Amino acid sequence: MFFSRTLLKRHSVLPGFDLALGFTLLYLGFIVLIPLSAAFLKTFTMTWPAFWDAVTSPRVLASYRLTFGASVAAALLNAFFGLIVAWVLVRYEFPAKRVIDALVDLPFALPTAVAGIALTALYAQNGWIGSHLPFKVSFTPIGVFVALTFIGLPFVVRTLQPVLEDLHKEIEEAAATLGASRLQTFTKVIFPIITPALLTGFALAFARALGEYGSVIFIAGNMPLVSEITPLLIITKLEQYDYTGATAIAVVMLVSAFLLLLAINGLQAWTRARQGR
Repeated sequence: MFFSRTLLKRHSVLPGFDLALGFTLLYLGFIVLIPLSAAFLKTFTMTWPAFWDAVTSPRVLASYRLTFGASVAAALLNAFFGLIVAWVLVRYEFPAKRVIDALVDLPFALPTAVAGIALTALYAQNGWIGSHLPFKVSFTPIGVFVALTFIGLPFVVRTLQPVLEDLHKEIEEAAATLGASRLQTFTKVIFPIITPALLTGFALAFARALGEYGSVIFIAGNMPLVSEITPLLIITKLEQYDYTGATAIAVVMLVSAFLLLLAINGLQAWTRARQGR
């Protein structure tokens, strides 16, 4: 046993644990912790009444409601349709499958400003799609929802695809042999297996939508108290040289997003533990 452990350490491709952990913490410190700490330190220069006034003004609260509400709604819609898209791409063969599979990654590669301009042109009242809709999309909160849905879909699809590929059809056949219907097979057999991946895709889509800026500002209209998102409000305050006010709003967004993602990760861990039992 001692010889095997010594041989494993001697021929390990990766560096030792201490060295690897040191590089990991150093990298995360420079890339993540130090910039985020700077935002907190800048906010600490404010008094509590000034901080509270900066983050609870009616304009800021309206931007919170729109940003978080549209992000959650877009992530939920992407979780539903992303599951369908991933299922079709994994389980079925059809013409132009590779083309459609590549189109899923288009929001990754497309510059966000280009996406925003394209969506605005399509959903404007005189656009190809907007002219046929009974309600207005561009320059409304609905436009924000559309843009956030567009940029969040690939996260759900790409998270679910590997899990569905590893899910053998024999499991479904065994459930059918035992008398389960298609609905029972999906709800009792398939869905519990893919739930952690689905929650991960939802969390990624939500986090991506929460900080989206480029594709939203063109289609939102950016009207205060109506269609103004929080990232735009932060940029506006920076342009007005209100750095403490901008960092205060950024800190609220950061803490809120972290708590929501922590709750989702806890739900994932609970789901995995339940499946293990």
